[in-house]
Amino acid sequence: MSAPTTNQKLLDWVAEIAEMTTPDQIVWCDGSTEEYDRLMAEMVESGMAIKLNEEKRPNSFAFNSDPSDVARVENRTYIASVKEEDAGPTNNWIDPVELKATMRELYKGCMKGRTMYVIPFSMGPVGSDIAKNAIEITDSPYVVVNMHIMTRVTTEVLRLIEKTDEFIPCLHSVGAPLEPGQKDVRWPCAPIEKKYIAHFPEENLIWSFGSGYGGNALLGKKCLALRIASAMAGREGWMAEHMLILRFTSPEGKKFHIAAAFPSACGKTNLAMLQSTVPGWKVETIGDDIAWMKPGADGRLYAINPEAGFFGVAPGTAEYSNPMALAACSKDTIFTNVVVTEDKDVWWEDMGYDCPGGGGIDWKNNPWRQDSGEKGAHPNSRFTARAANCPVICEDWEDPAGVPIDIFVFGGKRTSVMPLVHEAFDFEQGVYMGATASSEPTAAALDLGNVSLRFDPFAMTPFIGYHAGDYMQHWFDMGEKLGDKAPRCFYVNWFQKDGKKFLWPGFGDNSRVLKWMCDRVEGKVEARETPIGLMPIDGDLTLDGLDIPAEDWEKLMKVDKAAFLKTVEDAKAYLAKFGEKLPAKMTEQLAKLEARLKA
Repeated sequence: MSAPTTNQKLLDWVAEIAEMTTPDQIVWCDGSTEEYDRLMAEMVESGMAIKLNEEKRPNSFAFNSDPSDVARVENRTYIASVKEEDAGPTNNWIDPVELKATMRELYKGCMKGRTMYVIPFSMGPVGSDIAKNAIEITDSPYVVVNMHIMTRVTTEVLRLIEKTDEFIPCLHSVGAPLEPGQKDVRWPCAPIEKKYIAHFPEENLIWSFGSGYGGNALLGKKCLALRIASAMAGREGWMAEHMLILRFTSPEGKKFHIAAAFPSACGKTNLAMLQSTVPGWKVETIGDDIAWMKPGADGRLYAINPEAGFFGVAPGTAEYSNPMALAACSKDTIFTNVVVTEDKDVWWEDMGYDCPGGGGIDWKNNPWRQDSGEKGAHPNSRFTARAANCPVICEDWEDPAGVPIDIFVFGGKRTSVMPLVHEAFDFEQGVYMGATASSEPTAAALDLGNVSLRFDPFAMTPFIGYHAGDYMQHWFDMGEKLGDKAPRCFYVNWFQKDGKKFLWPGFGDNSRVLKWMCDRVEGKVEARETPIGLMPIDGDLTLDGLDIPAEDWEKLMKVDKAAFLKTVEDAKAYLAKFGEKLPAKMTEQLAKLEARLKA
Protein backbone atom coordinates (compact mmCIF):
# COMPACT_ATOMS: atom_id res chain seq x y z
CA MET A 1 0.00 0.00 0.00
CA SER A 2 1.14 3.57 -0.57
CA ALA A 3 2.25 5.45 2.53
CA PRO A 4 -0.50 7.70 3.97
CA THR A 5 1.92 10.52 4.77
CA THR A 6 4.05 13.12 2.99
CA ASN A 7 6.53 13.54 5.85
CA GLN A 8 9.94 12.79 4.35
CA LYS A 9 11.69 12.14 7.65
CA LEU A 10 9.13 9.44 8.50
CA LEU A 11 9.15 7.94 4.99
CA ASP A 12 12.95 7.76 5.02
CA TRP A 13 12.98 6.06 8.45
CA VAL A 14 10.37 3.47 7.44
CA ALA A 15 12.32 2.75 4.22
CA GLU A 16 15.59 2.38 6.17
CA ILE A 17 14.02 -0.08 8.64
CA ALA A 18 12.34 -2.07 5.86
CA GLU A 19 15.67 -2.38 4.03
CA MET A 20 17.35 -3.64 7.23
CA THR A 21 14.60 -6.04 8.37
CA THR A 22 13.28 -7.26 4.93
CA PRO A 23 9.59 -7.87 5.72
CA ASP A 24 7.31 -9.53 3.16
CA GLN A 25 4.99 -6.53 3.21
CA ILE A 26 4.47 -3.18 4.95
CA VAL A 27 1.11 -2.20 6.46
CA TRP A 28 0.41 1.34 7.73
CA CYS A 29 -2.01 1.10 10.65
CA ASP A 30 -4.96 3.47 11.04
CA GLY A 31 -6.38 2.49 14.44
CA SER A 32 -9.77 1.55 13.00
CA THR A 33 -12.16 -1.07 14.38
CA GLU A 34 -11.95 -2.84 11.02
CA GLU A 35 -8.16 -3.13 11.36
CA TYR A 36 -8.44 -4.49 14.93
CA ASP A 37 -11.09 -7.05 13.96
CA ARG A 38 -9.12 -8.18 10.89
CA LEU A 39 -5.90 -8.74 12.86
CA MET A 40 -7.74 -10.57 15.65
CA ALA A 41 -9.47 -12.84 13.09
CA GLU A 42 -6.08 -13.61 11.50
CA MET A 43 -4.57 -14.47 14.92
CA VAL A 44 -7.53 -16.68 15.87
CA GLU A 45 -7.13 -18.43 12.51
CA SER A 46 -3.38 -18.99 13.10
CA GLY A 47 -3.94 -20.28 16.66
CA MET A 48 -2.15 -17.36 18.32
CA ALA A 49 -5.39 -15.98 19.84
CA ILE A 50 -8.34 -17.71 21.50
CA LYS A 51 -11.74 -16.10 20.93
CA LEU A 52 -13.60 -15.97 24.24
CA ASN A 53 -17.27 -16.64 24.93
CA GLU A 54 -19.13 -13.77 23.22
CA GLU A 55 -22.01 -13.84 25.71
CA LYS A 56 -19.80 -13.82 28.81
CA ARG A 57 -16.91 -11.72 27.52
CA PRO A 58 -17.88 -9.81 24.34
CA ASN A 59 -15.14 -8.99 21.83
CA SER A 60 -12.41 -10.43 24.08
CA PHE A 61 -9.46 -12.70 23.37
CA ALA A 62 -6.83 -14.71 25.23
CA PHE A 63 -3.16 -15.24 24.35
CA ASN A 64 -0.50 -17.51 25.82
CA SER A 65 3.11 -16.37 25.59
CA ASP A 66 6.24 -18.46 25.39
CA PRO A 67 7.38 -19.48 28.93
CA SER A 68 10.62 -17.53 28.36
CA ASP A 69 8.71 -14.33 27.55
CA VAL A 70 6.46 -13.46 30.48
CA ALA A 71 7.63 -10.15 32.00
CA ARG A 72 9.81 -7.09 31.63
CA VAL A 73 13.46 -8.20 31.45
CA GLU A 74 15.34 -5.62 33.52
CA ASN A 75 18.76 -7.22 32.97
CA ARG A 76 18.26 -6.95 29.18
CA THR A 77 17.04 -3.34 29.37
CA TYR A 78 19.60 -0.63 28.58
CA ILE A 79 20.01 3.12 28.73
CA ALA A 80 22.54 3.83 25.99
CA SER A 81 23.42 7.44 26.78
CA VAL A 82 26.50 8.89 25.07
CA LYS A 83 28.33 9.13 28.41
CA GLU A 84 28.14 6.25 30.87
CA GLU A 85 27.87 8.58 33.89
CA ASP A 86 24.62 10.01 32.46
CA ALA A 87 22.90 6.62 32.87
CA GLY A 88 23.72 6.51 36.58
CA PRO A 89 23.78 3.61 39.05
CA THR A 90 20.15 2.50 38.57
CA ASN A 91 20.53 1.63 34.86
CA ASN A 92 22.36 -0.90 32.69
CA TRP A 93 24.56 1.05 30.29
CA ILE A 94 26.08 0.03 26.96
CA ASP A 95 27.90 2.37 24.60
CA PRO A 96 25.27 3.46 22.02
CA VAL A 97 27.59 2.92 19.03
CA GLU A 98 28.43 -0.61 20.18
CA LEU A 99 24.78 -1.42 21.04
CA LYS A 100 23.51 -0.20 17.68
CA ALA A 101 26.10 -2.33 15.87
CA THR A 102 25.04 -5.43 17.84
CA MET A 103 21.35 -4.79 17.30
CA ARG A 104 21.68 -3.94 13.59
CA GLU A 105 23.13 -7.42 13.11
CA LEU A 106 20.13 -8.91 14.92
CA TYR A 107 17.68 -6.75 12.96
CA LYS A 108 19.20 -7.79 9.62
CA GLY A 109 16.45 -9.80 7.87
CA CYS A 110 14.58 -10.31 11.17
CA MET A 111 11.14 -9.63 9.64
CA LYS A 112 11.56 -12.05 6.75
CA GLY A 113 8.31 -13.94 6.17
CA ARG A 114 6.39 -11.44 8.31
CA THR A 115 4.42 -8.21 7.91
CA MET A 116 5.95 -4.93 9.09
CA TYR A 117 3.31 -2.78 10.76
CA VAL A 118 3.79 1.00 11.05
CA ILE A 119 1.73 2.28 14.00
CA PRO A 120 1.18 6.06 14.35
CA PHE A 121 0.18 6.74 17.97
CA SER A 122 -0.20 9.55 20.48
CA MET A 123 0.70 9.28 24.14
CA GLY A 124 -2.00 11.45 25.65
CA PRO A 125 -5.07 13.06 24.03
CA VAL A 126 -4.27 13.75 20.37
CA GLY A 127 -3.03 17.33 19.95
CA SER A 128 -2.64 18.03 23.68
CA ASP A 129 0.27 20.32 24.60
CA ILE A 130 1.40 17.64 27.06
CA ALA A 131 1.05 14.71 24.61
CA LYS A 132 3.77 13.29 22.32
CA ASN A 133 3.47 11.77 18.83
CA ALA A 134 5.29 8.56 18.04
CA ILE A 135 5.59 5.75 15.52
CA GLU A 136 6.14 2.12 16.45
CA ILE A 137 7.34 -0.28 13.78
CA THR A 138 6.68 -3.92 14.73
CA ASP A 139 6.29 -7.36 13.14
CA SER A 140 3.84 -8.49 15.83
CA PRO A 141 0.07 -8.28 15.22
CA TYR A 142 -0.35 -8.88 18.99
CA VAL A 143 1.52 -5.61 19.59
CA VAL A 144 -0.72 -3.76 17.11
CA VAL A 145 -3.98 -4.79 18.82
CA ASN A 146 -2.59 -4.03 22.29
CA MET A 147 -1.38 -0.61 21.11
CA HIS A 148 -4.93 0.02 19.81
CA ILE A 149 -6.15 -0.26 23.42
CA MET A 150 -3.17 1.21 25.31
CA THR A 151 -2.53 4.26 23.12
CA ARG A 152 -4.39 6.45 20.64
CA VAL A 153 -3.59 4.88 17.25
CA THR A 154 -4.83 7.19 14.50
CA THR A 155 -3.84 8.75 11.18
CA GLU A 156 -4.42 12.14 12.88
CA VAL A 157 -0.96 11.58 14.37
CA LEU A 158 0.47 11.50 10.83
CA ARG A 159 -1.14 14.90 10.14
CA LEU A 160 0.47 16.33 13.31
CA ILE A 161 3.86 14.88 12.32
CA GLU A 162 3.52 16.56 8.91
CA LYS A 163 2.99 19.90 10.67
CA THR A 164 5.76 19.58 13.28
CA ASP A 165 8.25 17.24 11.55
CA GLU A 166 8.66 15.59 14.98
CA PHE A 167 7.97 12.06 16.20
CA ILE A 168 9.52 9.54 18.59
CA PRO A 169 10.73 6.50 16.60
CA CYS A 170 10.15 3.11 18.24
CA LEU A 171 11.40 -0.06 16.54
CA HIS A 172 10.32 -3.52 17.68
CA SER A 173 10.74 -7.05 16.36
CA VAL A 174 9.98 -10.42 17.92
CA GLY A 175 13.25 -11.55 16.29
CA ALA A 176 11.90 -14.70 14.64
CA PRO A 177 12.19 -14.58 10.82
CA LEU A 178 10.38 -17.25 8.79
CA GLU A 179 11.87 -19.17 5.89
CA PRO A 180 9.59 -19.92 2.90
CA GLY A 181 7.16 -22.69 3.91
CA GLN A 182 8.24 -22.59 7.58
CA LYS A 183 5.26 -22.88 9.96
CA ASP A 184 5.03 -20.10 12.52
CA VAL A 185 4.90 -20.86 16.24
CA ARG A 186 2.05 -19.65 18.47
CA TRP A 187 4.26 -17.06 20.24
CA PRO A 188 7.37 -16.13 18.25
CA CYS A 189 10.28 -14.62 20.23
CA ALA A 190 14.06 -14.83 20.48
CA PRO A 191 16.07 -16.59 23.23
CA ILE A 192 16.86 -14.48 26.31
CA GLU A 193 20.48 -13.75 25.32
CA LYS A 194 19.21 -12.11 22.11
CA LYS A 195 16.58 -9.97 23.84
CA TYR A 196 17.42 -6.25 24.01
CA ILE A 197 15.24 -3.34 25.14
CA ALA A 198 17.40 -0.33 24.30
CA HIS A 199 16.83 3.38 24.91
CA PHE A 200 18.93 6.14 23.34
CA PRO A 201 17.83 9.17 25.42
CA GLU A 202 19.73 11.83 23.47
CA GLU A 203 17.93 10.75 20.27
CA ASN A 204 14.52 9.98 21.88
CA LEU A 205 14.93 6.58 20.19
CA ILE A 206 13.76 3.11 21.30
CA TRP A 207 14.93 -0.21 19.83
CA SER A 208 13.47 -3.46 21.15
CA PHE A 209 14.34 -6.95 19.91
CA GLY A 210 13.40 -10.50 20.77
CA SER A 211 10.45 -10.15 23.19
CA GLY A 212 6.78 -9.96 22.29
CA TYR A 213 5.55 -9.31 25.82
CA GLY A 214 4.13 -6.28 27.60
CA GLY A 215 6.41 -3.32 28.24
CA ASN A 216 9.23 -4.96 26.23
CA ALA A 217 7.10 -4.80 23.08
CA LEU A 218 4.37 -2.19 23.66
CA LEU A 219 6.91 0.60 23.38
CA GLY A 220 4.48 3.37 24.34
CA LYS A 221 4.27 1.85 27.84
CA LYS A 222 7.36 1.96 30.08
CA CYS A 223 9.91 2.63 27.29
CA LEU A 224 8.41 5.85 25.94
CA ALA A 225 6.01 6.94 28.69
CA LEU A 226 8.67 6.73 31.41
CA ARG A 227 12.27 6.01 30.35
CA ILE A 228 12.45 8.27 27.29
CA ALA A 229 9.81 10.72 28.58
CA SER A 230 11.59 11.18 31.94
CA ALA A 231 14.78 12.17 30.08
CA MET A 232 12.79 14.51 27.79
CA ALA A 233 10.95 15.97 30.80
CA GLY A 234 14.27 16.61 32.56
CA ARG A 235 15.49 18.59 29.55
CA GLU A 236 12.21 20.37 28.79
CA GLY A 237 10.97 21.26 32.29
CA TRP A 238 8.02 18.91 32.84
CA MET A 239 7.51 15.58 34.65
CA ALA A 240 6.94 11.98 33.50
CA GLU A 241 6.08 9.90 36.55
CA HIS A 242 5.02 6.38 37.53
CA MET A 243 1.87 7.72 39.19
CA LEU A 244 -1.84 7.08 39.24
CA ILE A 245 -4.13 10.11 38.91
CA LEU A 246 -7.53 10.31 40.58
CA ARG A 247 -10.22 12.90 41.22
CA PHE A 248 -11.72 13.00 44.73
CA THR A 249 -14.91 15.06 44.92
CA SER A 250 -16.47 16.30 48.17
CA PRO A 251 -20.22 16.30 48.89
CA GLU A 252 -20.19 20.04 48.10
CA GLY A 253 -18.75 19.31 44.62
CA LYS A 254 -15.19 20.53 45.35
CA LYS A 255 -12.74 18.59 43.17
CA PHE A 256 -9.29 17.53 44.34
CA HIS A 257 -6.76 15.85 42.05
CA ILE A 258 -4.27 13.44 43.52
CA ALA A 259 -1.20 11.83 41.89
CA ALA A 260 0.33 8.91 43.78
CA ALA A 261 3.50 6.84 43.36
CA PHE A 262 3.77 3.36 44.88
CA PRO A 263 6.13 0.48 44.12
CA SER A 264 4.52 -2.64 42.66
CA ALA A 265 2.21 -4.70 44.90
CA CYS A 266 1.32 -1.64 47.02
CA GLY A 267 -2.24 -1.19 45.74
CA LYS A 268 -1.76 1.45 43.04
CA THR A 269 -4.55 0.33 40.69
CA ASN A 270 -6.81 -0.32 43.71
CA LEU A 271 -6.32 3.28 44.87
CA ALA A 272 -6.89 4.68 41.36
CA MET A 273 -10.29 2.95 41.24
CA LEU A 274 -11.18 3.29 44.90
CA GLN A 275 -14.74 2.84 46.14
CA SER A 276 -14.94 5.59 48.77
CA THR A 277 -16.37 4.70 52.19
CA VAL A 278 -16.57 8.37 53.25
CA PRO A 279 -20.23 9.43 52.91
CA GLY A 280 -20.76 11.80 49.98
CA TRP A 281 -17.15 11.64 48.72
CA LYS A 282 -16.53 10.12 45.28
CA VAL A 283 -13.38 8.77 43.56
CA GLU A 284 -13.00 8.85 39.78
CA THR A 285 -10.08 7.40 37.82
CA ILE A 286 -7.98 9.49 35.46
CA GLY A 287 -5.05 7.07 35.17
CA ASP A 288 -3.78 3.99 36.96
CA ASP A 289 -0.07 3.94 36.11
CA ILE A 290 1.55 6.97 34.47
CA ALA A 291 1.22 10.75 34.81
CA TRP A 292 2.71 13.38 32.51
CA MET A 293 2.64 16.79 34.20
CA LYS A 294 3.43 20.27 32.97
CA PRO A 295 3.11 23.73 34.58
CA GLY A 296 0.06 25.56 33.18
CA ALA A 297 -0.48 29.27 32.48
CA ASP A 298 -1.74 29.75 36.07
CA GLY A 299 1.50 28.29 37.51
CA ARG A 300 -0.14 25.07 38.73
CA LEU A 301 0.93 21.57 37.67
CA TYR A 302 -1.43 19.95 35.13
CA ALA A 303 -1.47 16.19 34.54
CA ILE A 304 -2.65 13.89 31.76
CA ASN A 305 -2.74 10.11 31.64
CA PRO A 306 -0.67 9.44 28.50
CA GLU A 307 -2.25 5.99 28.12
CA ALA A 308 -5.67 5.03 26.77
CA GLY A 309 -5.97 1.70 28.58
CA PHE A 310 -5.00 -0.38 31.59
CA PHE A 311 -2.32 -3.08 31.36
CA GLY A 312 -3.15 -4.67 34.71
CA VAL A 313 -1.85 -7.68 36.60
CA ALA A 314 -4.69 -10.22 36.64
CA PRO A 315 -3.95 -12.39 39.74
CA GLY A 316 -5.43 -10.72 42.81
CA THR A 317 -7.84 -8.58 40.77
CA ALA A 318 -11.20 -9.62 42.18
CA GLU A 319 -14.66 -8.40 43.11
CA TYR A 320 -13.47 -7.90 46.71
CA SER A 321 -10.20 -6.09 45.84
CA ASN A 322 -10.95 -4.07 42.70
CA PRO A 323 -14.46 -4.47 41.26
CA MET A 324 -13.92 -1.49 38.92
CA ALA A 325 -10.85 -3.03 37.24
CA LEU A 326 -12.78 -6.28 36.86
CA ALA A 327 -15.70 -4.38 35.30
CA ALA A 328 -13.30 -2.68 32.85
CA CYS A 329 -12.37 -6.22 31.65
CA SER A 330 -15.96 -7.28 31.03
CA LYS A 331 -15.67 -6.65 27.26
CA ASP A 332 -13.20 -5.55 24.51
CA THR A 333 -10.29 -6.98 26.51
CA ILE A 334 -7.08 -8.86 25.68
CA PHE A 335 -5.98 -11.40 28.31
CA THR A 336 -2.44 -12.78 28.33
CA ASN A 337 -1.32 -15.90 30.26
CA VAL A 338 -4.55 -16.47 32.22
CA VAL A 339 -6.63 -19.67 32.41
CA VAL A 340 -9.20 -20.14 29.64
CA THR A 341 -12.10 -22.05 31.22
CA GLU A 342 -14.03 -24.88 29.58
CA ASP A 343 -16.80 -22.47 28.57
CA LYS A 344 -14.27 -20.05 27.04
CA ASP A 345 -14.21 -17.46 29.81
CA VAL A 346 -11.12 -16.45 31.84
CA TRP A 347 -10.00 -17.21 35.39
CA TRP A 348 -6.93 -16.56 37.54
CA GLU A 349 -5.73 -17.15 41.07
CA ASP A 350 -7.19 -15.01 43.91
CA MET A 351 -10.22 -14.16 41.82
CA GLY A 352 -12.34 -14.93 44.89
CA TYR A 353 -13.94 -18.14 43.57
CA ASP A 354 -12.91 -21.54 42.23
CA CYS A 355 -12.28 -22.06 38.53
CA PRO A 356 -15.67 -22.87 36.90
CA GLY A 357 -15.69 -26.50 35.83
CA GLY A 358 -12.56 -27.09 37.93
CA GLY A 359 -10.11 -26.38 35.15
CA GLY A 360 -9.43 -25.43 31.55
CA ILE A 361 -6.38 -24.43 29.50
CA ASP A 362 -3.52 -22.93 31.55
CA TRP A 363 -1.15 -20.12 30.61
CA LYS A 364 1.19 -22.61 28.90
CA ASN A 365 -1.72 -23.67 26.67
CA ASN A 366 -1.95 -27.09 28.33
CA PRO A 367 -4.99 -28.82 29.90
CA TRP A 368 -5.11 -27.86 33.59
CA ARG A 369 -7.07 -28.77 36.73
CA GLN A 370 -7.29 -26.49 39.73
CA ASP A 371 -6.73 -29.41 42.11
CA SER A 372 -3.37 -30.19 40.44
CA GLY A 373 -1.58 -27.80 42.82
CA GLU A 374 -0.04 -25.95 39.83
CA LYS A 375 -0.89 -22.30 39.18
CA GLY A 376 -3.16 -21.94 36.17
CA ALA A 377 -2.42 -18.27 35.43
CA HIS A 378 1.12 -16.87 35.37
CA PRO A 379 1.77 -14.56 38.40
CA ASN A 380 2.41 -11.72 35.89
CA SER A 381 -0.58 -12.54 33.67
CA ARG A 382 -2.27 -9.43 32.33
CA PHE A 383 -5.43 -7.82 31.05
CA THR A 384 -5.35 -5.05 28.43
CA ALA A 385 -8.59 -3.11 28.93
CA ARG A 386 -9.89 0.17 27.57
CA ALA A 387 -9.89 2.97 30.15
CA ALA A 388 -13.20 4.13 28.66
CA ASN A 389 -14.78 0.84 29.86
CA CYS A 390 -13.97 1.55 33.53
CA PRO A 391 -17.23 2.45 35.33
CA VAL A 392 -15.48 5.13 37.43
CA ILE A 393 -13.46 6.76 34.65
CA CYS A 394 -13.50 10.55 35.10
CA GLU A 395 -15.36 12.60 32.47
CA ASP A 396 -12.25 14.81 32.12
CA TRP A 397 -9.74 11.97 31.71
CA GLU A 398 -9.18 12.97 28.07
CA ASP A 399 -9.12 16.73 28.62
CA PRO A 400 -6.09 17.85 26.55
CA ALA A 401 -5.35 20.57 29.14
CA GLY A 402 -5.01 17.97 31.90
CA VAL A 403 -6.18 18.30 35.51
CA PRO A 404 -4.51 20.49 38.19
CA ILE A 405 -2.69 18.38 40.79
CA ASP A 406 -3.36 19.35 44.43
CA ILE A 407 -1.65 16.46 46.22
CA PHE A 408 1.28 14.09 45.72
CA VAL A 409 1.18 10.82 47.67
CA PHE A 410 4.16 8.49 48.15
CA GLY A 411 4.23 5.13 49.88
CA GLY A 412 5.77 1.73 50.36
CA LYS A 413 5.04 -1.54 52.14
CA ARG A 414 6.22 -1.51 55.76
CA THR A 415 4.86 -3.79 58.49
CA SER A 416 6.14 -1.42 61.18
CA VAL A 417 7.93 1.94 61.76
CA MET A 418 6.15 3.98 59.05
CA PRO A 419 2.84 5.42 60.35
CA LEU A 420 -0.44 5.37 58.41
CA VAL A 421 -0.03 8.93 57.07
CA HIS A 422 2.13 12.00 57.50
CA GLU A 423 2.48 15.25 55.59
CA ALA A 424 5.71 16.95 54.55
CA PHE A 425 6.54 20.29 56.22
CA ASP A 426 7.24 21.68 52.72
CA PHE A 427 7.80 20.54 49.12
CA GLU A 428 11.52 19.95 49.64
CA GLN A 429 10.82 17.50 52.44
CA GLY A 430 8.18 15.97 50.16
CA VAL A 431 10.87 15.32 47.54
CA TYR A 432 13.00 13.66 50.23
CA MET A 433 10.02 11.47 51.20
CA GLY A 434 9.43 10.42 47.59
CA ALA A 435 13.14 9.83 46.96
CA THR A 436 13.44 7.55 50.01
CA ALA A 437 10.17 5.62 49.53
CA SER A 438 10.93 2.08 50.61
CA SER A 439 9.48 -1.35 51.20
CA GLU A 440 10.61 -4.30 53.27
CA PRO A 441 12.10 -7.03 51.08
CA THR A 442 9.76 -9.90 50.33
CA ALA A 443 10.57 -13.31 51.78
CA ALA A 444 11.78 -14.42 48.35
CA ALA A 445 14.35 -11.62 48.18
CA LEU A 446 15.44 -11.68 51.79
CA ASP A 447 19.13 -12.52 52.05
CA LEU A 448 19.95 -14.11 55.37
CA GLY A 449 21.10 -11.44 57.78
CA ASN A 450 20.32 -8.64 55.32
CA VAL A 451 17.15 -6.94 56.50
CA SER A 452 17.78 -3.52 54.99
CA LEU A 453 15.00 -1.79 53.10
CA ARG A 454 14.42 -1.90 49.37
CA PHE A 455 14.42 1.75 48.25
CA ASP A 456 12.48 2.74 45.17
CA PRO A 457 12.63 6.52 44.58
CA PHE A 458 9.21 7.75 43.40
CA ALA A 459 8.51 4.07 42.40
CA MET A 460 10.70 4.88 39.37
CA THR A 461 13.86 2.77 39.88
CA PRO A 462 13.53 0.67 36.68
CA PHE A 463 12.13 3.58 34.67
CA ILE A 464 14.41 6.62 35.16
CA GLY A 465 15.91 7.25 31.73
CA TYR A 466 18.92 9.17 33.03
CA HIS A 467 21.01 9.55 36.22
CA ALA A 468 18.73 9.14 39.26
CA GLY A 469 20.63 11.91 41.09
CA ASP A 470 19.83 14.35 38.26
CA TYR A 471 16.24 13.08 38.33
CA MET A 472 15.95 13.90 42.07
CA GLN A 473 17.42 17.34 41.37
CA HIS A 474 14.76 17.83 38.67
CA TRP A 475 12.08 17.29 41.34
CA PHE A 476 13.65 20.04 43.49
CA ASP A 477 13.87 22.32 40.41
CA MET A 478 10.19 21.74 39.64
CA GLY A 479 9.34 22.60 43.25
CA GLU A 480 11.20 25.91 42.89
CA LYS A 481 9.46 26.65 39.59
CA LEU A 482 5.99 25.92 41.05
CA GLY A 483 6.66 27.78 44.32
CA ASP A 484 3.53 28.11 46.45
CA LYS A 485 1.48 26.45 43.66
CA ALA A 486 3.34 23.14 44.17
CA PRO A 487 1.19 20.16 45.24
CA ARG A 488 1.19 19.26 48.95
CA CYS A 489 3.13 16.05 49.70
CA PHE A 490 2.04 13.12 51.87
CA TYR A 491 3.41 9.67 52.70
CA VAL A 492 1.15 6.68 53.44
CA ASN A 493 1.61 3.11 54.63
CA TRP A 494 -1.47 0.87 54.47
CA PHE A 495 0.45 -2.23 55.55
CA GLN A 496 1.29 -2.04 59.27
CA LYS A 497 0.82 -5.31 61.10
CA ASP A 498 0.51 -6.65 64.60
CA GLY A 499 1.66 -10.23 64.11
CA LYS A 500 -0.35 -11.48 61.14
CA LYS A 501 -3.17 -8.93 61.55
CA PHE A 502 -3.23 -5.76 59.46
CA LEU A 503 -3.87 -2.75 61.69
CA TRP A 504 -5.60 -0.72 58.96
CA PRO A 505 -8.52 -2.12 56.88
CA GLY A 506 -7.21 -0.60 53.63
CA PHE A 507 -9.05 -0.79 50.28
CA GLY A 508 -12.07 1.60 50.25
CA ASP A 509 -11.27 2.88 53.73
CA ASN A 510 -8.10 4.47 52.35
CA SER A 511 -10.53 7.21 51.19
CA ARG A 512 -10.64 8.33 54.86
CA VAL A 513 -6.93 9.16 54.65
CA LEU A 514 -7.43 10.97 51.31
CA LYS A 515 -10.21 13.05 52.88
CA TRP A 516 -7.85 14.16 55.68
CA MET A 517 -5.32 15.23 53.02
CA CYS A 518 -8.00 17.29 51.24
CA ASP A 519 -9.05 18.85 54.56
CA ARG A 520 -5.40 19.83 55.10
CA VAL A 521 -5.17 21.41 51.64
CA GLU A 522 -8.34 23.39 52.33
CA GLY A 523 -7.12 24.45 55.77
CA LYS A 524 -10.09 22.79 57.44
CA VAL A 525 -7.99 20.89 59.99
CA GLU A 526 -4.77 21.57 61.86
CA ALA A 527 -2.02 18.94 62.27
CA ARG A 528 0.36 17.97 65.03
CA GLU A 529 4.06 18.42 64.46
CA THR A 530 6.28 15.34 64.82
CA PRO A 531 9.96 14.79 63.92
CA ILE A 532 8.97 13.12 60.62
CA GLY A 533 6.26 15.59 59.53
CA LEU A 534 2.70 16.72 60.19
CA MET A 535 0.20 14.13 61.43
CA PRO A 536 -3.56 14.00 62.11
CA ILE A 537 -4.90 15.28 65.41
CA ASP A 538 -7.07 12.58 66.98
CA GLY A 539 -10.61 12.90 65.70
CA ASP A 540 -9.70 14.72 62.47
CA LEU A 541 -9.26 11.50 60.47
CA THR A 542 -12.73 10.00 60.60
CA LEU A 543 -12.95 6.44 61.91
CA ASP A 544 -16.76 6.30 62.14
CA GLY A 545 -18.01 2.78 61.55
CA LEU A 546 -14.54 1.20 61.82
CA ASP A 547 -13.65 -1.23 64.58
CA ILE A 548 -10.11 -0.07 65.36
CA PRO A 549 -9.13 -0.53 69.03
CA ALA A 550 -7.41 2.48 70.64
CA GLU A 551 -4.11 0.56 71.02
CA ASP A 552 -4.13 -0.29 67.28
CA TRP A 553 -4.77 3.36 66.36
CA GLU A 554 -1.87 4.34 68.61
CA LYS A 555 0.43 1.91 66.76
CA LEU A 556 -0.80 3.20 63.37
CA MET A 557 0.12 6.76 64.38
CA LYS A 558 3.27 6.09 66.40
CA VAL A 559 6.60 7.72 65.54
CA ASP A 560 9.24 5.43 67.02
CA LYS A 561 12.32 7.68 66.97
CA ALA A 562 14.88 4.88 67.44
CA ALA A 563 13.33 2.74 64.70
CA PHE A 564 13.10 5.77 62.41
CA LEU A 565 16.77 6.57 62.96
CA LYS A 566 17.56 3.07 61.64
CA THR A 567 15.57 3.94 58.49
CA VAL A 568 17.67 7.13 58.20
CA GLU A 569 20.86 5.03 58.34
CA ASP A 570 19.49 2.74 55.61
CA ALA A 571 18.62 5.82 53.51
CA LYS A 572 22.14 7.25 53.95
CA ALA A 573 23.69 3.99 52.76
CA TYR A 574 21.33 3.85 49.77
CA LEU A 575 21.79 7.50 48.75
CA ALA A 576 25.60 7.22 48.96
CA LYS A 577 25.56 5.32 45.66
CA PHE A 578 24.53 8.48 43.80
CA GLY A 579 27.87 10.07 44.72
CA GLU A 580 28.45 13.66 43.62
CA LYS A 581 25.16 13.67 41.71
CA LEU A 582 23.12 13.40 44.92
CA PRO A 583 21.40 16.80 45.25
CA ALA A 584 22.70 18.91 48.15
CA LYS A 585 19.07 19.37 49.21
CA MET A 586 18.74 15.61 49.77
CA THR A 587 21.72 15.69 52.16
CA GLU A 588 20.19 18.74 53.89
CA GLN A 589 16.82 17.02 54.34
CA LEU A 590 18.51 13.90 55.68
CA ALA A 591 20.44 15.98 58.23
CA LYS A 592 17.32 17.91 59.29
CA LEU A 593 15.33 14.70 59.77
CA GLU A 594 18.12 13.13 61.80
CA ALA A 595 18.40 16.24 64.00
CA ARG A 596 14.64 16.28 64.66
CA LEU A 597 14.67 12.57 65.57
CA LYS A 598 17.61 13.05 67.96
CA ALA A 599 16.18 16.20 69.59
